[in-house]
Amino acid sequence: MPDVSLNLGERSYVVHVANASLSNLGFRVSRRRLTGKAALITDSNVYPLYGEQVKMSLEDSGYSVSTHIMEAGEANKTMRTVEMLAEEMVRAGHDRSSFVVALGGGVVGDVAGFTAATYYRGIPFVQVPTTVMAQVDSSVGGKTGVNLPCGKNLVGSFHQPQLVLADPTTLTSLPPRVMREGMAEMVKHAALSRPAMLRALQNAADEIDLGFTLRTVEKLPELIADNVTIKAGIVEADERETSGVRAYLNLGHTLGHGIEAAVPYGSLLHGEAVSLGMRAALYLSRKLGGLSREDEREVLDTLRALELPLVLPQEVDIDRALALTTADKKFAGGRIRFVLLHRCGAPYLADNVTQQDLLAAMKELTKPC
Repeated sequence: MPDVSLNLGERSYVVHVANASLSNLGFRVSRRRLTGKAALITDSNVYPLYGEQVKMSLEDSGYSVSTHIMEAGEANKTMRTVEMLAEEMVRAGHDRSSFVVALGGGVVGDVAGFTAATYYRGIPFVQVPTTVMAQVDSSVGGKTGVNLPCGKNLVGSFHQPQLVLADPTTLTSLPPRVMREGMAEMVKHAALSRPAMLRALQNAADEIDLGFTLRTVEKLPELIADNVTIKAGIVEADERETSGVRAYLNLGHTLGHGIEAAVPYGSLLHGEAVSLGMRAALYLSRKLGGLSREDEREVLDTLRALELPLVLPQEVDIDRALALTTADKKFAGGRIRFVLLHRCGAPYLADNVTQQDLLAAMKELTKPC
């Protein structure tokens, strides 16, 4: 597969998507002319699987590497973890000439990226995503950050990586539920920009049931690269989310984040909450934006084929979820910034969504789909 380029002036970089590419990481990093020591940041789940392979690849290319392992899970996406990692890096002798390698899923990428953005006021970093969601979405675009008790991603920075290397063979270690939740972001990209991809995702759903075997993974680089291309185009148009175009990537996330935060950690995975948020957004798109029932049905059928949730779990308190939604950073000056669709492939940023509309959408999620 050809590399996907993000053209951002002096912050430009490529996303390299290829099976069995982890062993080439050191070579790829050296081509970016990164020097100094490497701080490999990963988590307790990923390190036993791929940590030594990545470290060896970097060392074979002449880099001195220190390894820093955070506890896995969204609960550790905090300022406390960033402080711990930064202190470890100081003890390991890292300075402003060093760089960070983020090996893991979206949590590792966000935390390691934010650590790189703030360590010595900013050092380079490389993304090596190992989940579906990270490979198609969170590793690309430069958003880094951590959560606060009152909301997700409320502290962060735009800090573009020097390189993203996505090896789809790492997905063979994921359980089906984690693969499905990551593919919610693929459904989002398809609804935003490439409706024909919805059918491709429906066709791929059957193969996920038994996990991504090596045979199945052979087909993934093109699909992942297509998703990265969609996101790259949006990021290039609005890197720091100033014109409103990049906000389109929040389709399904506004209510999704509120729903995710309203239940105990781990009850709903991020992509599962986004799936519920997308159903709510489709309902509001039909009500306010003229979305056809046919387009709504096509997206819902894709989410259903991937066995993503479409009905709100009973333990979700609607009032709490709405309160957490309004605390989200997607609200500017108290105004709701809600991404809706006129049709699949035609998103827009709505400014006429009311609290009553949000409540109606949440109630719609309690009904069978």
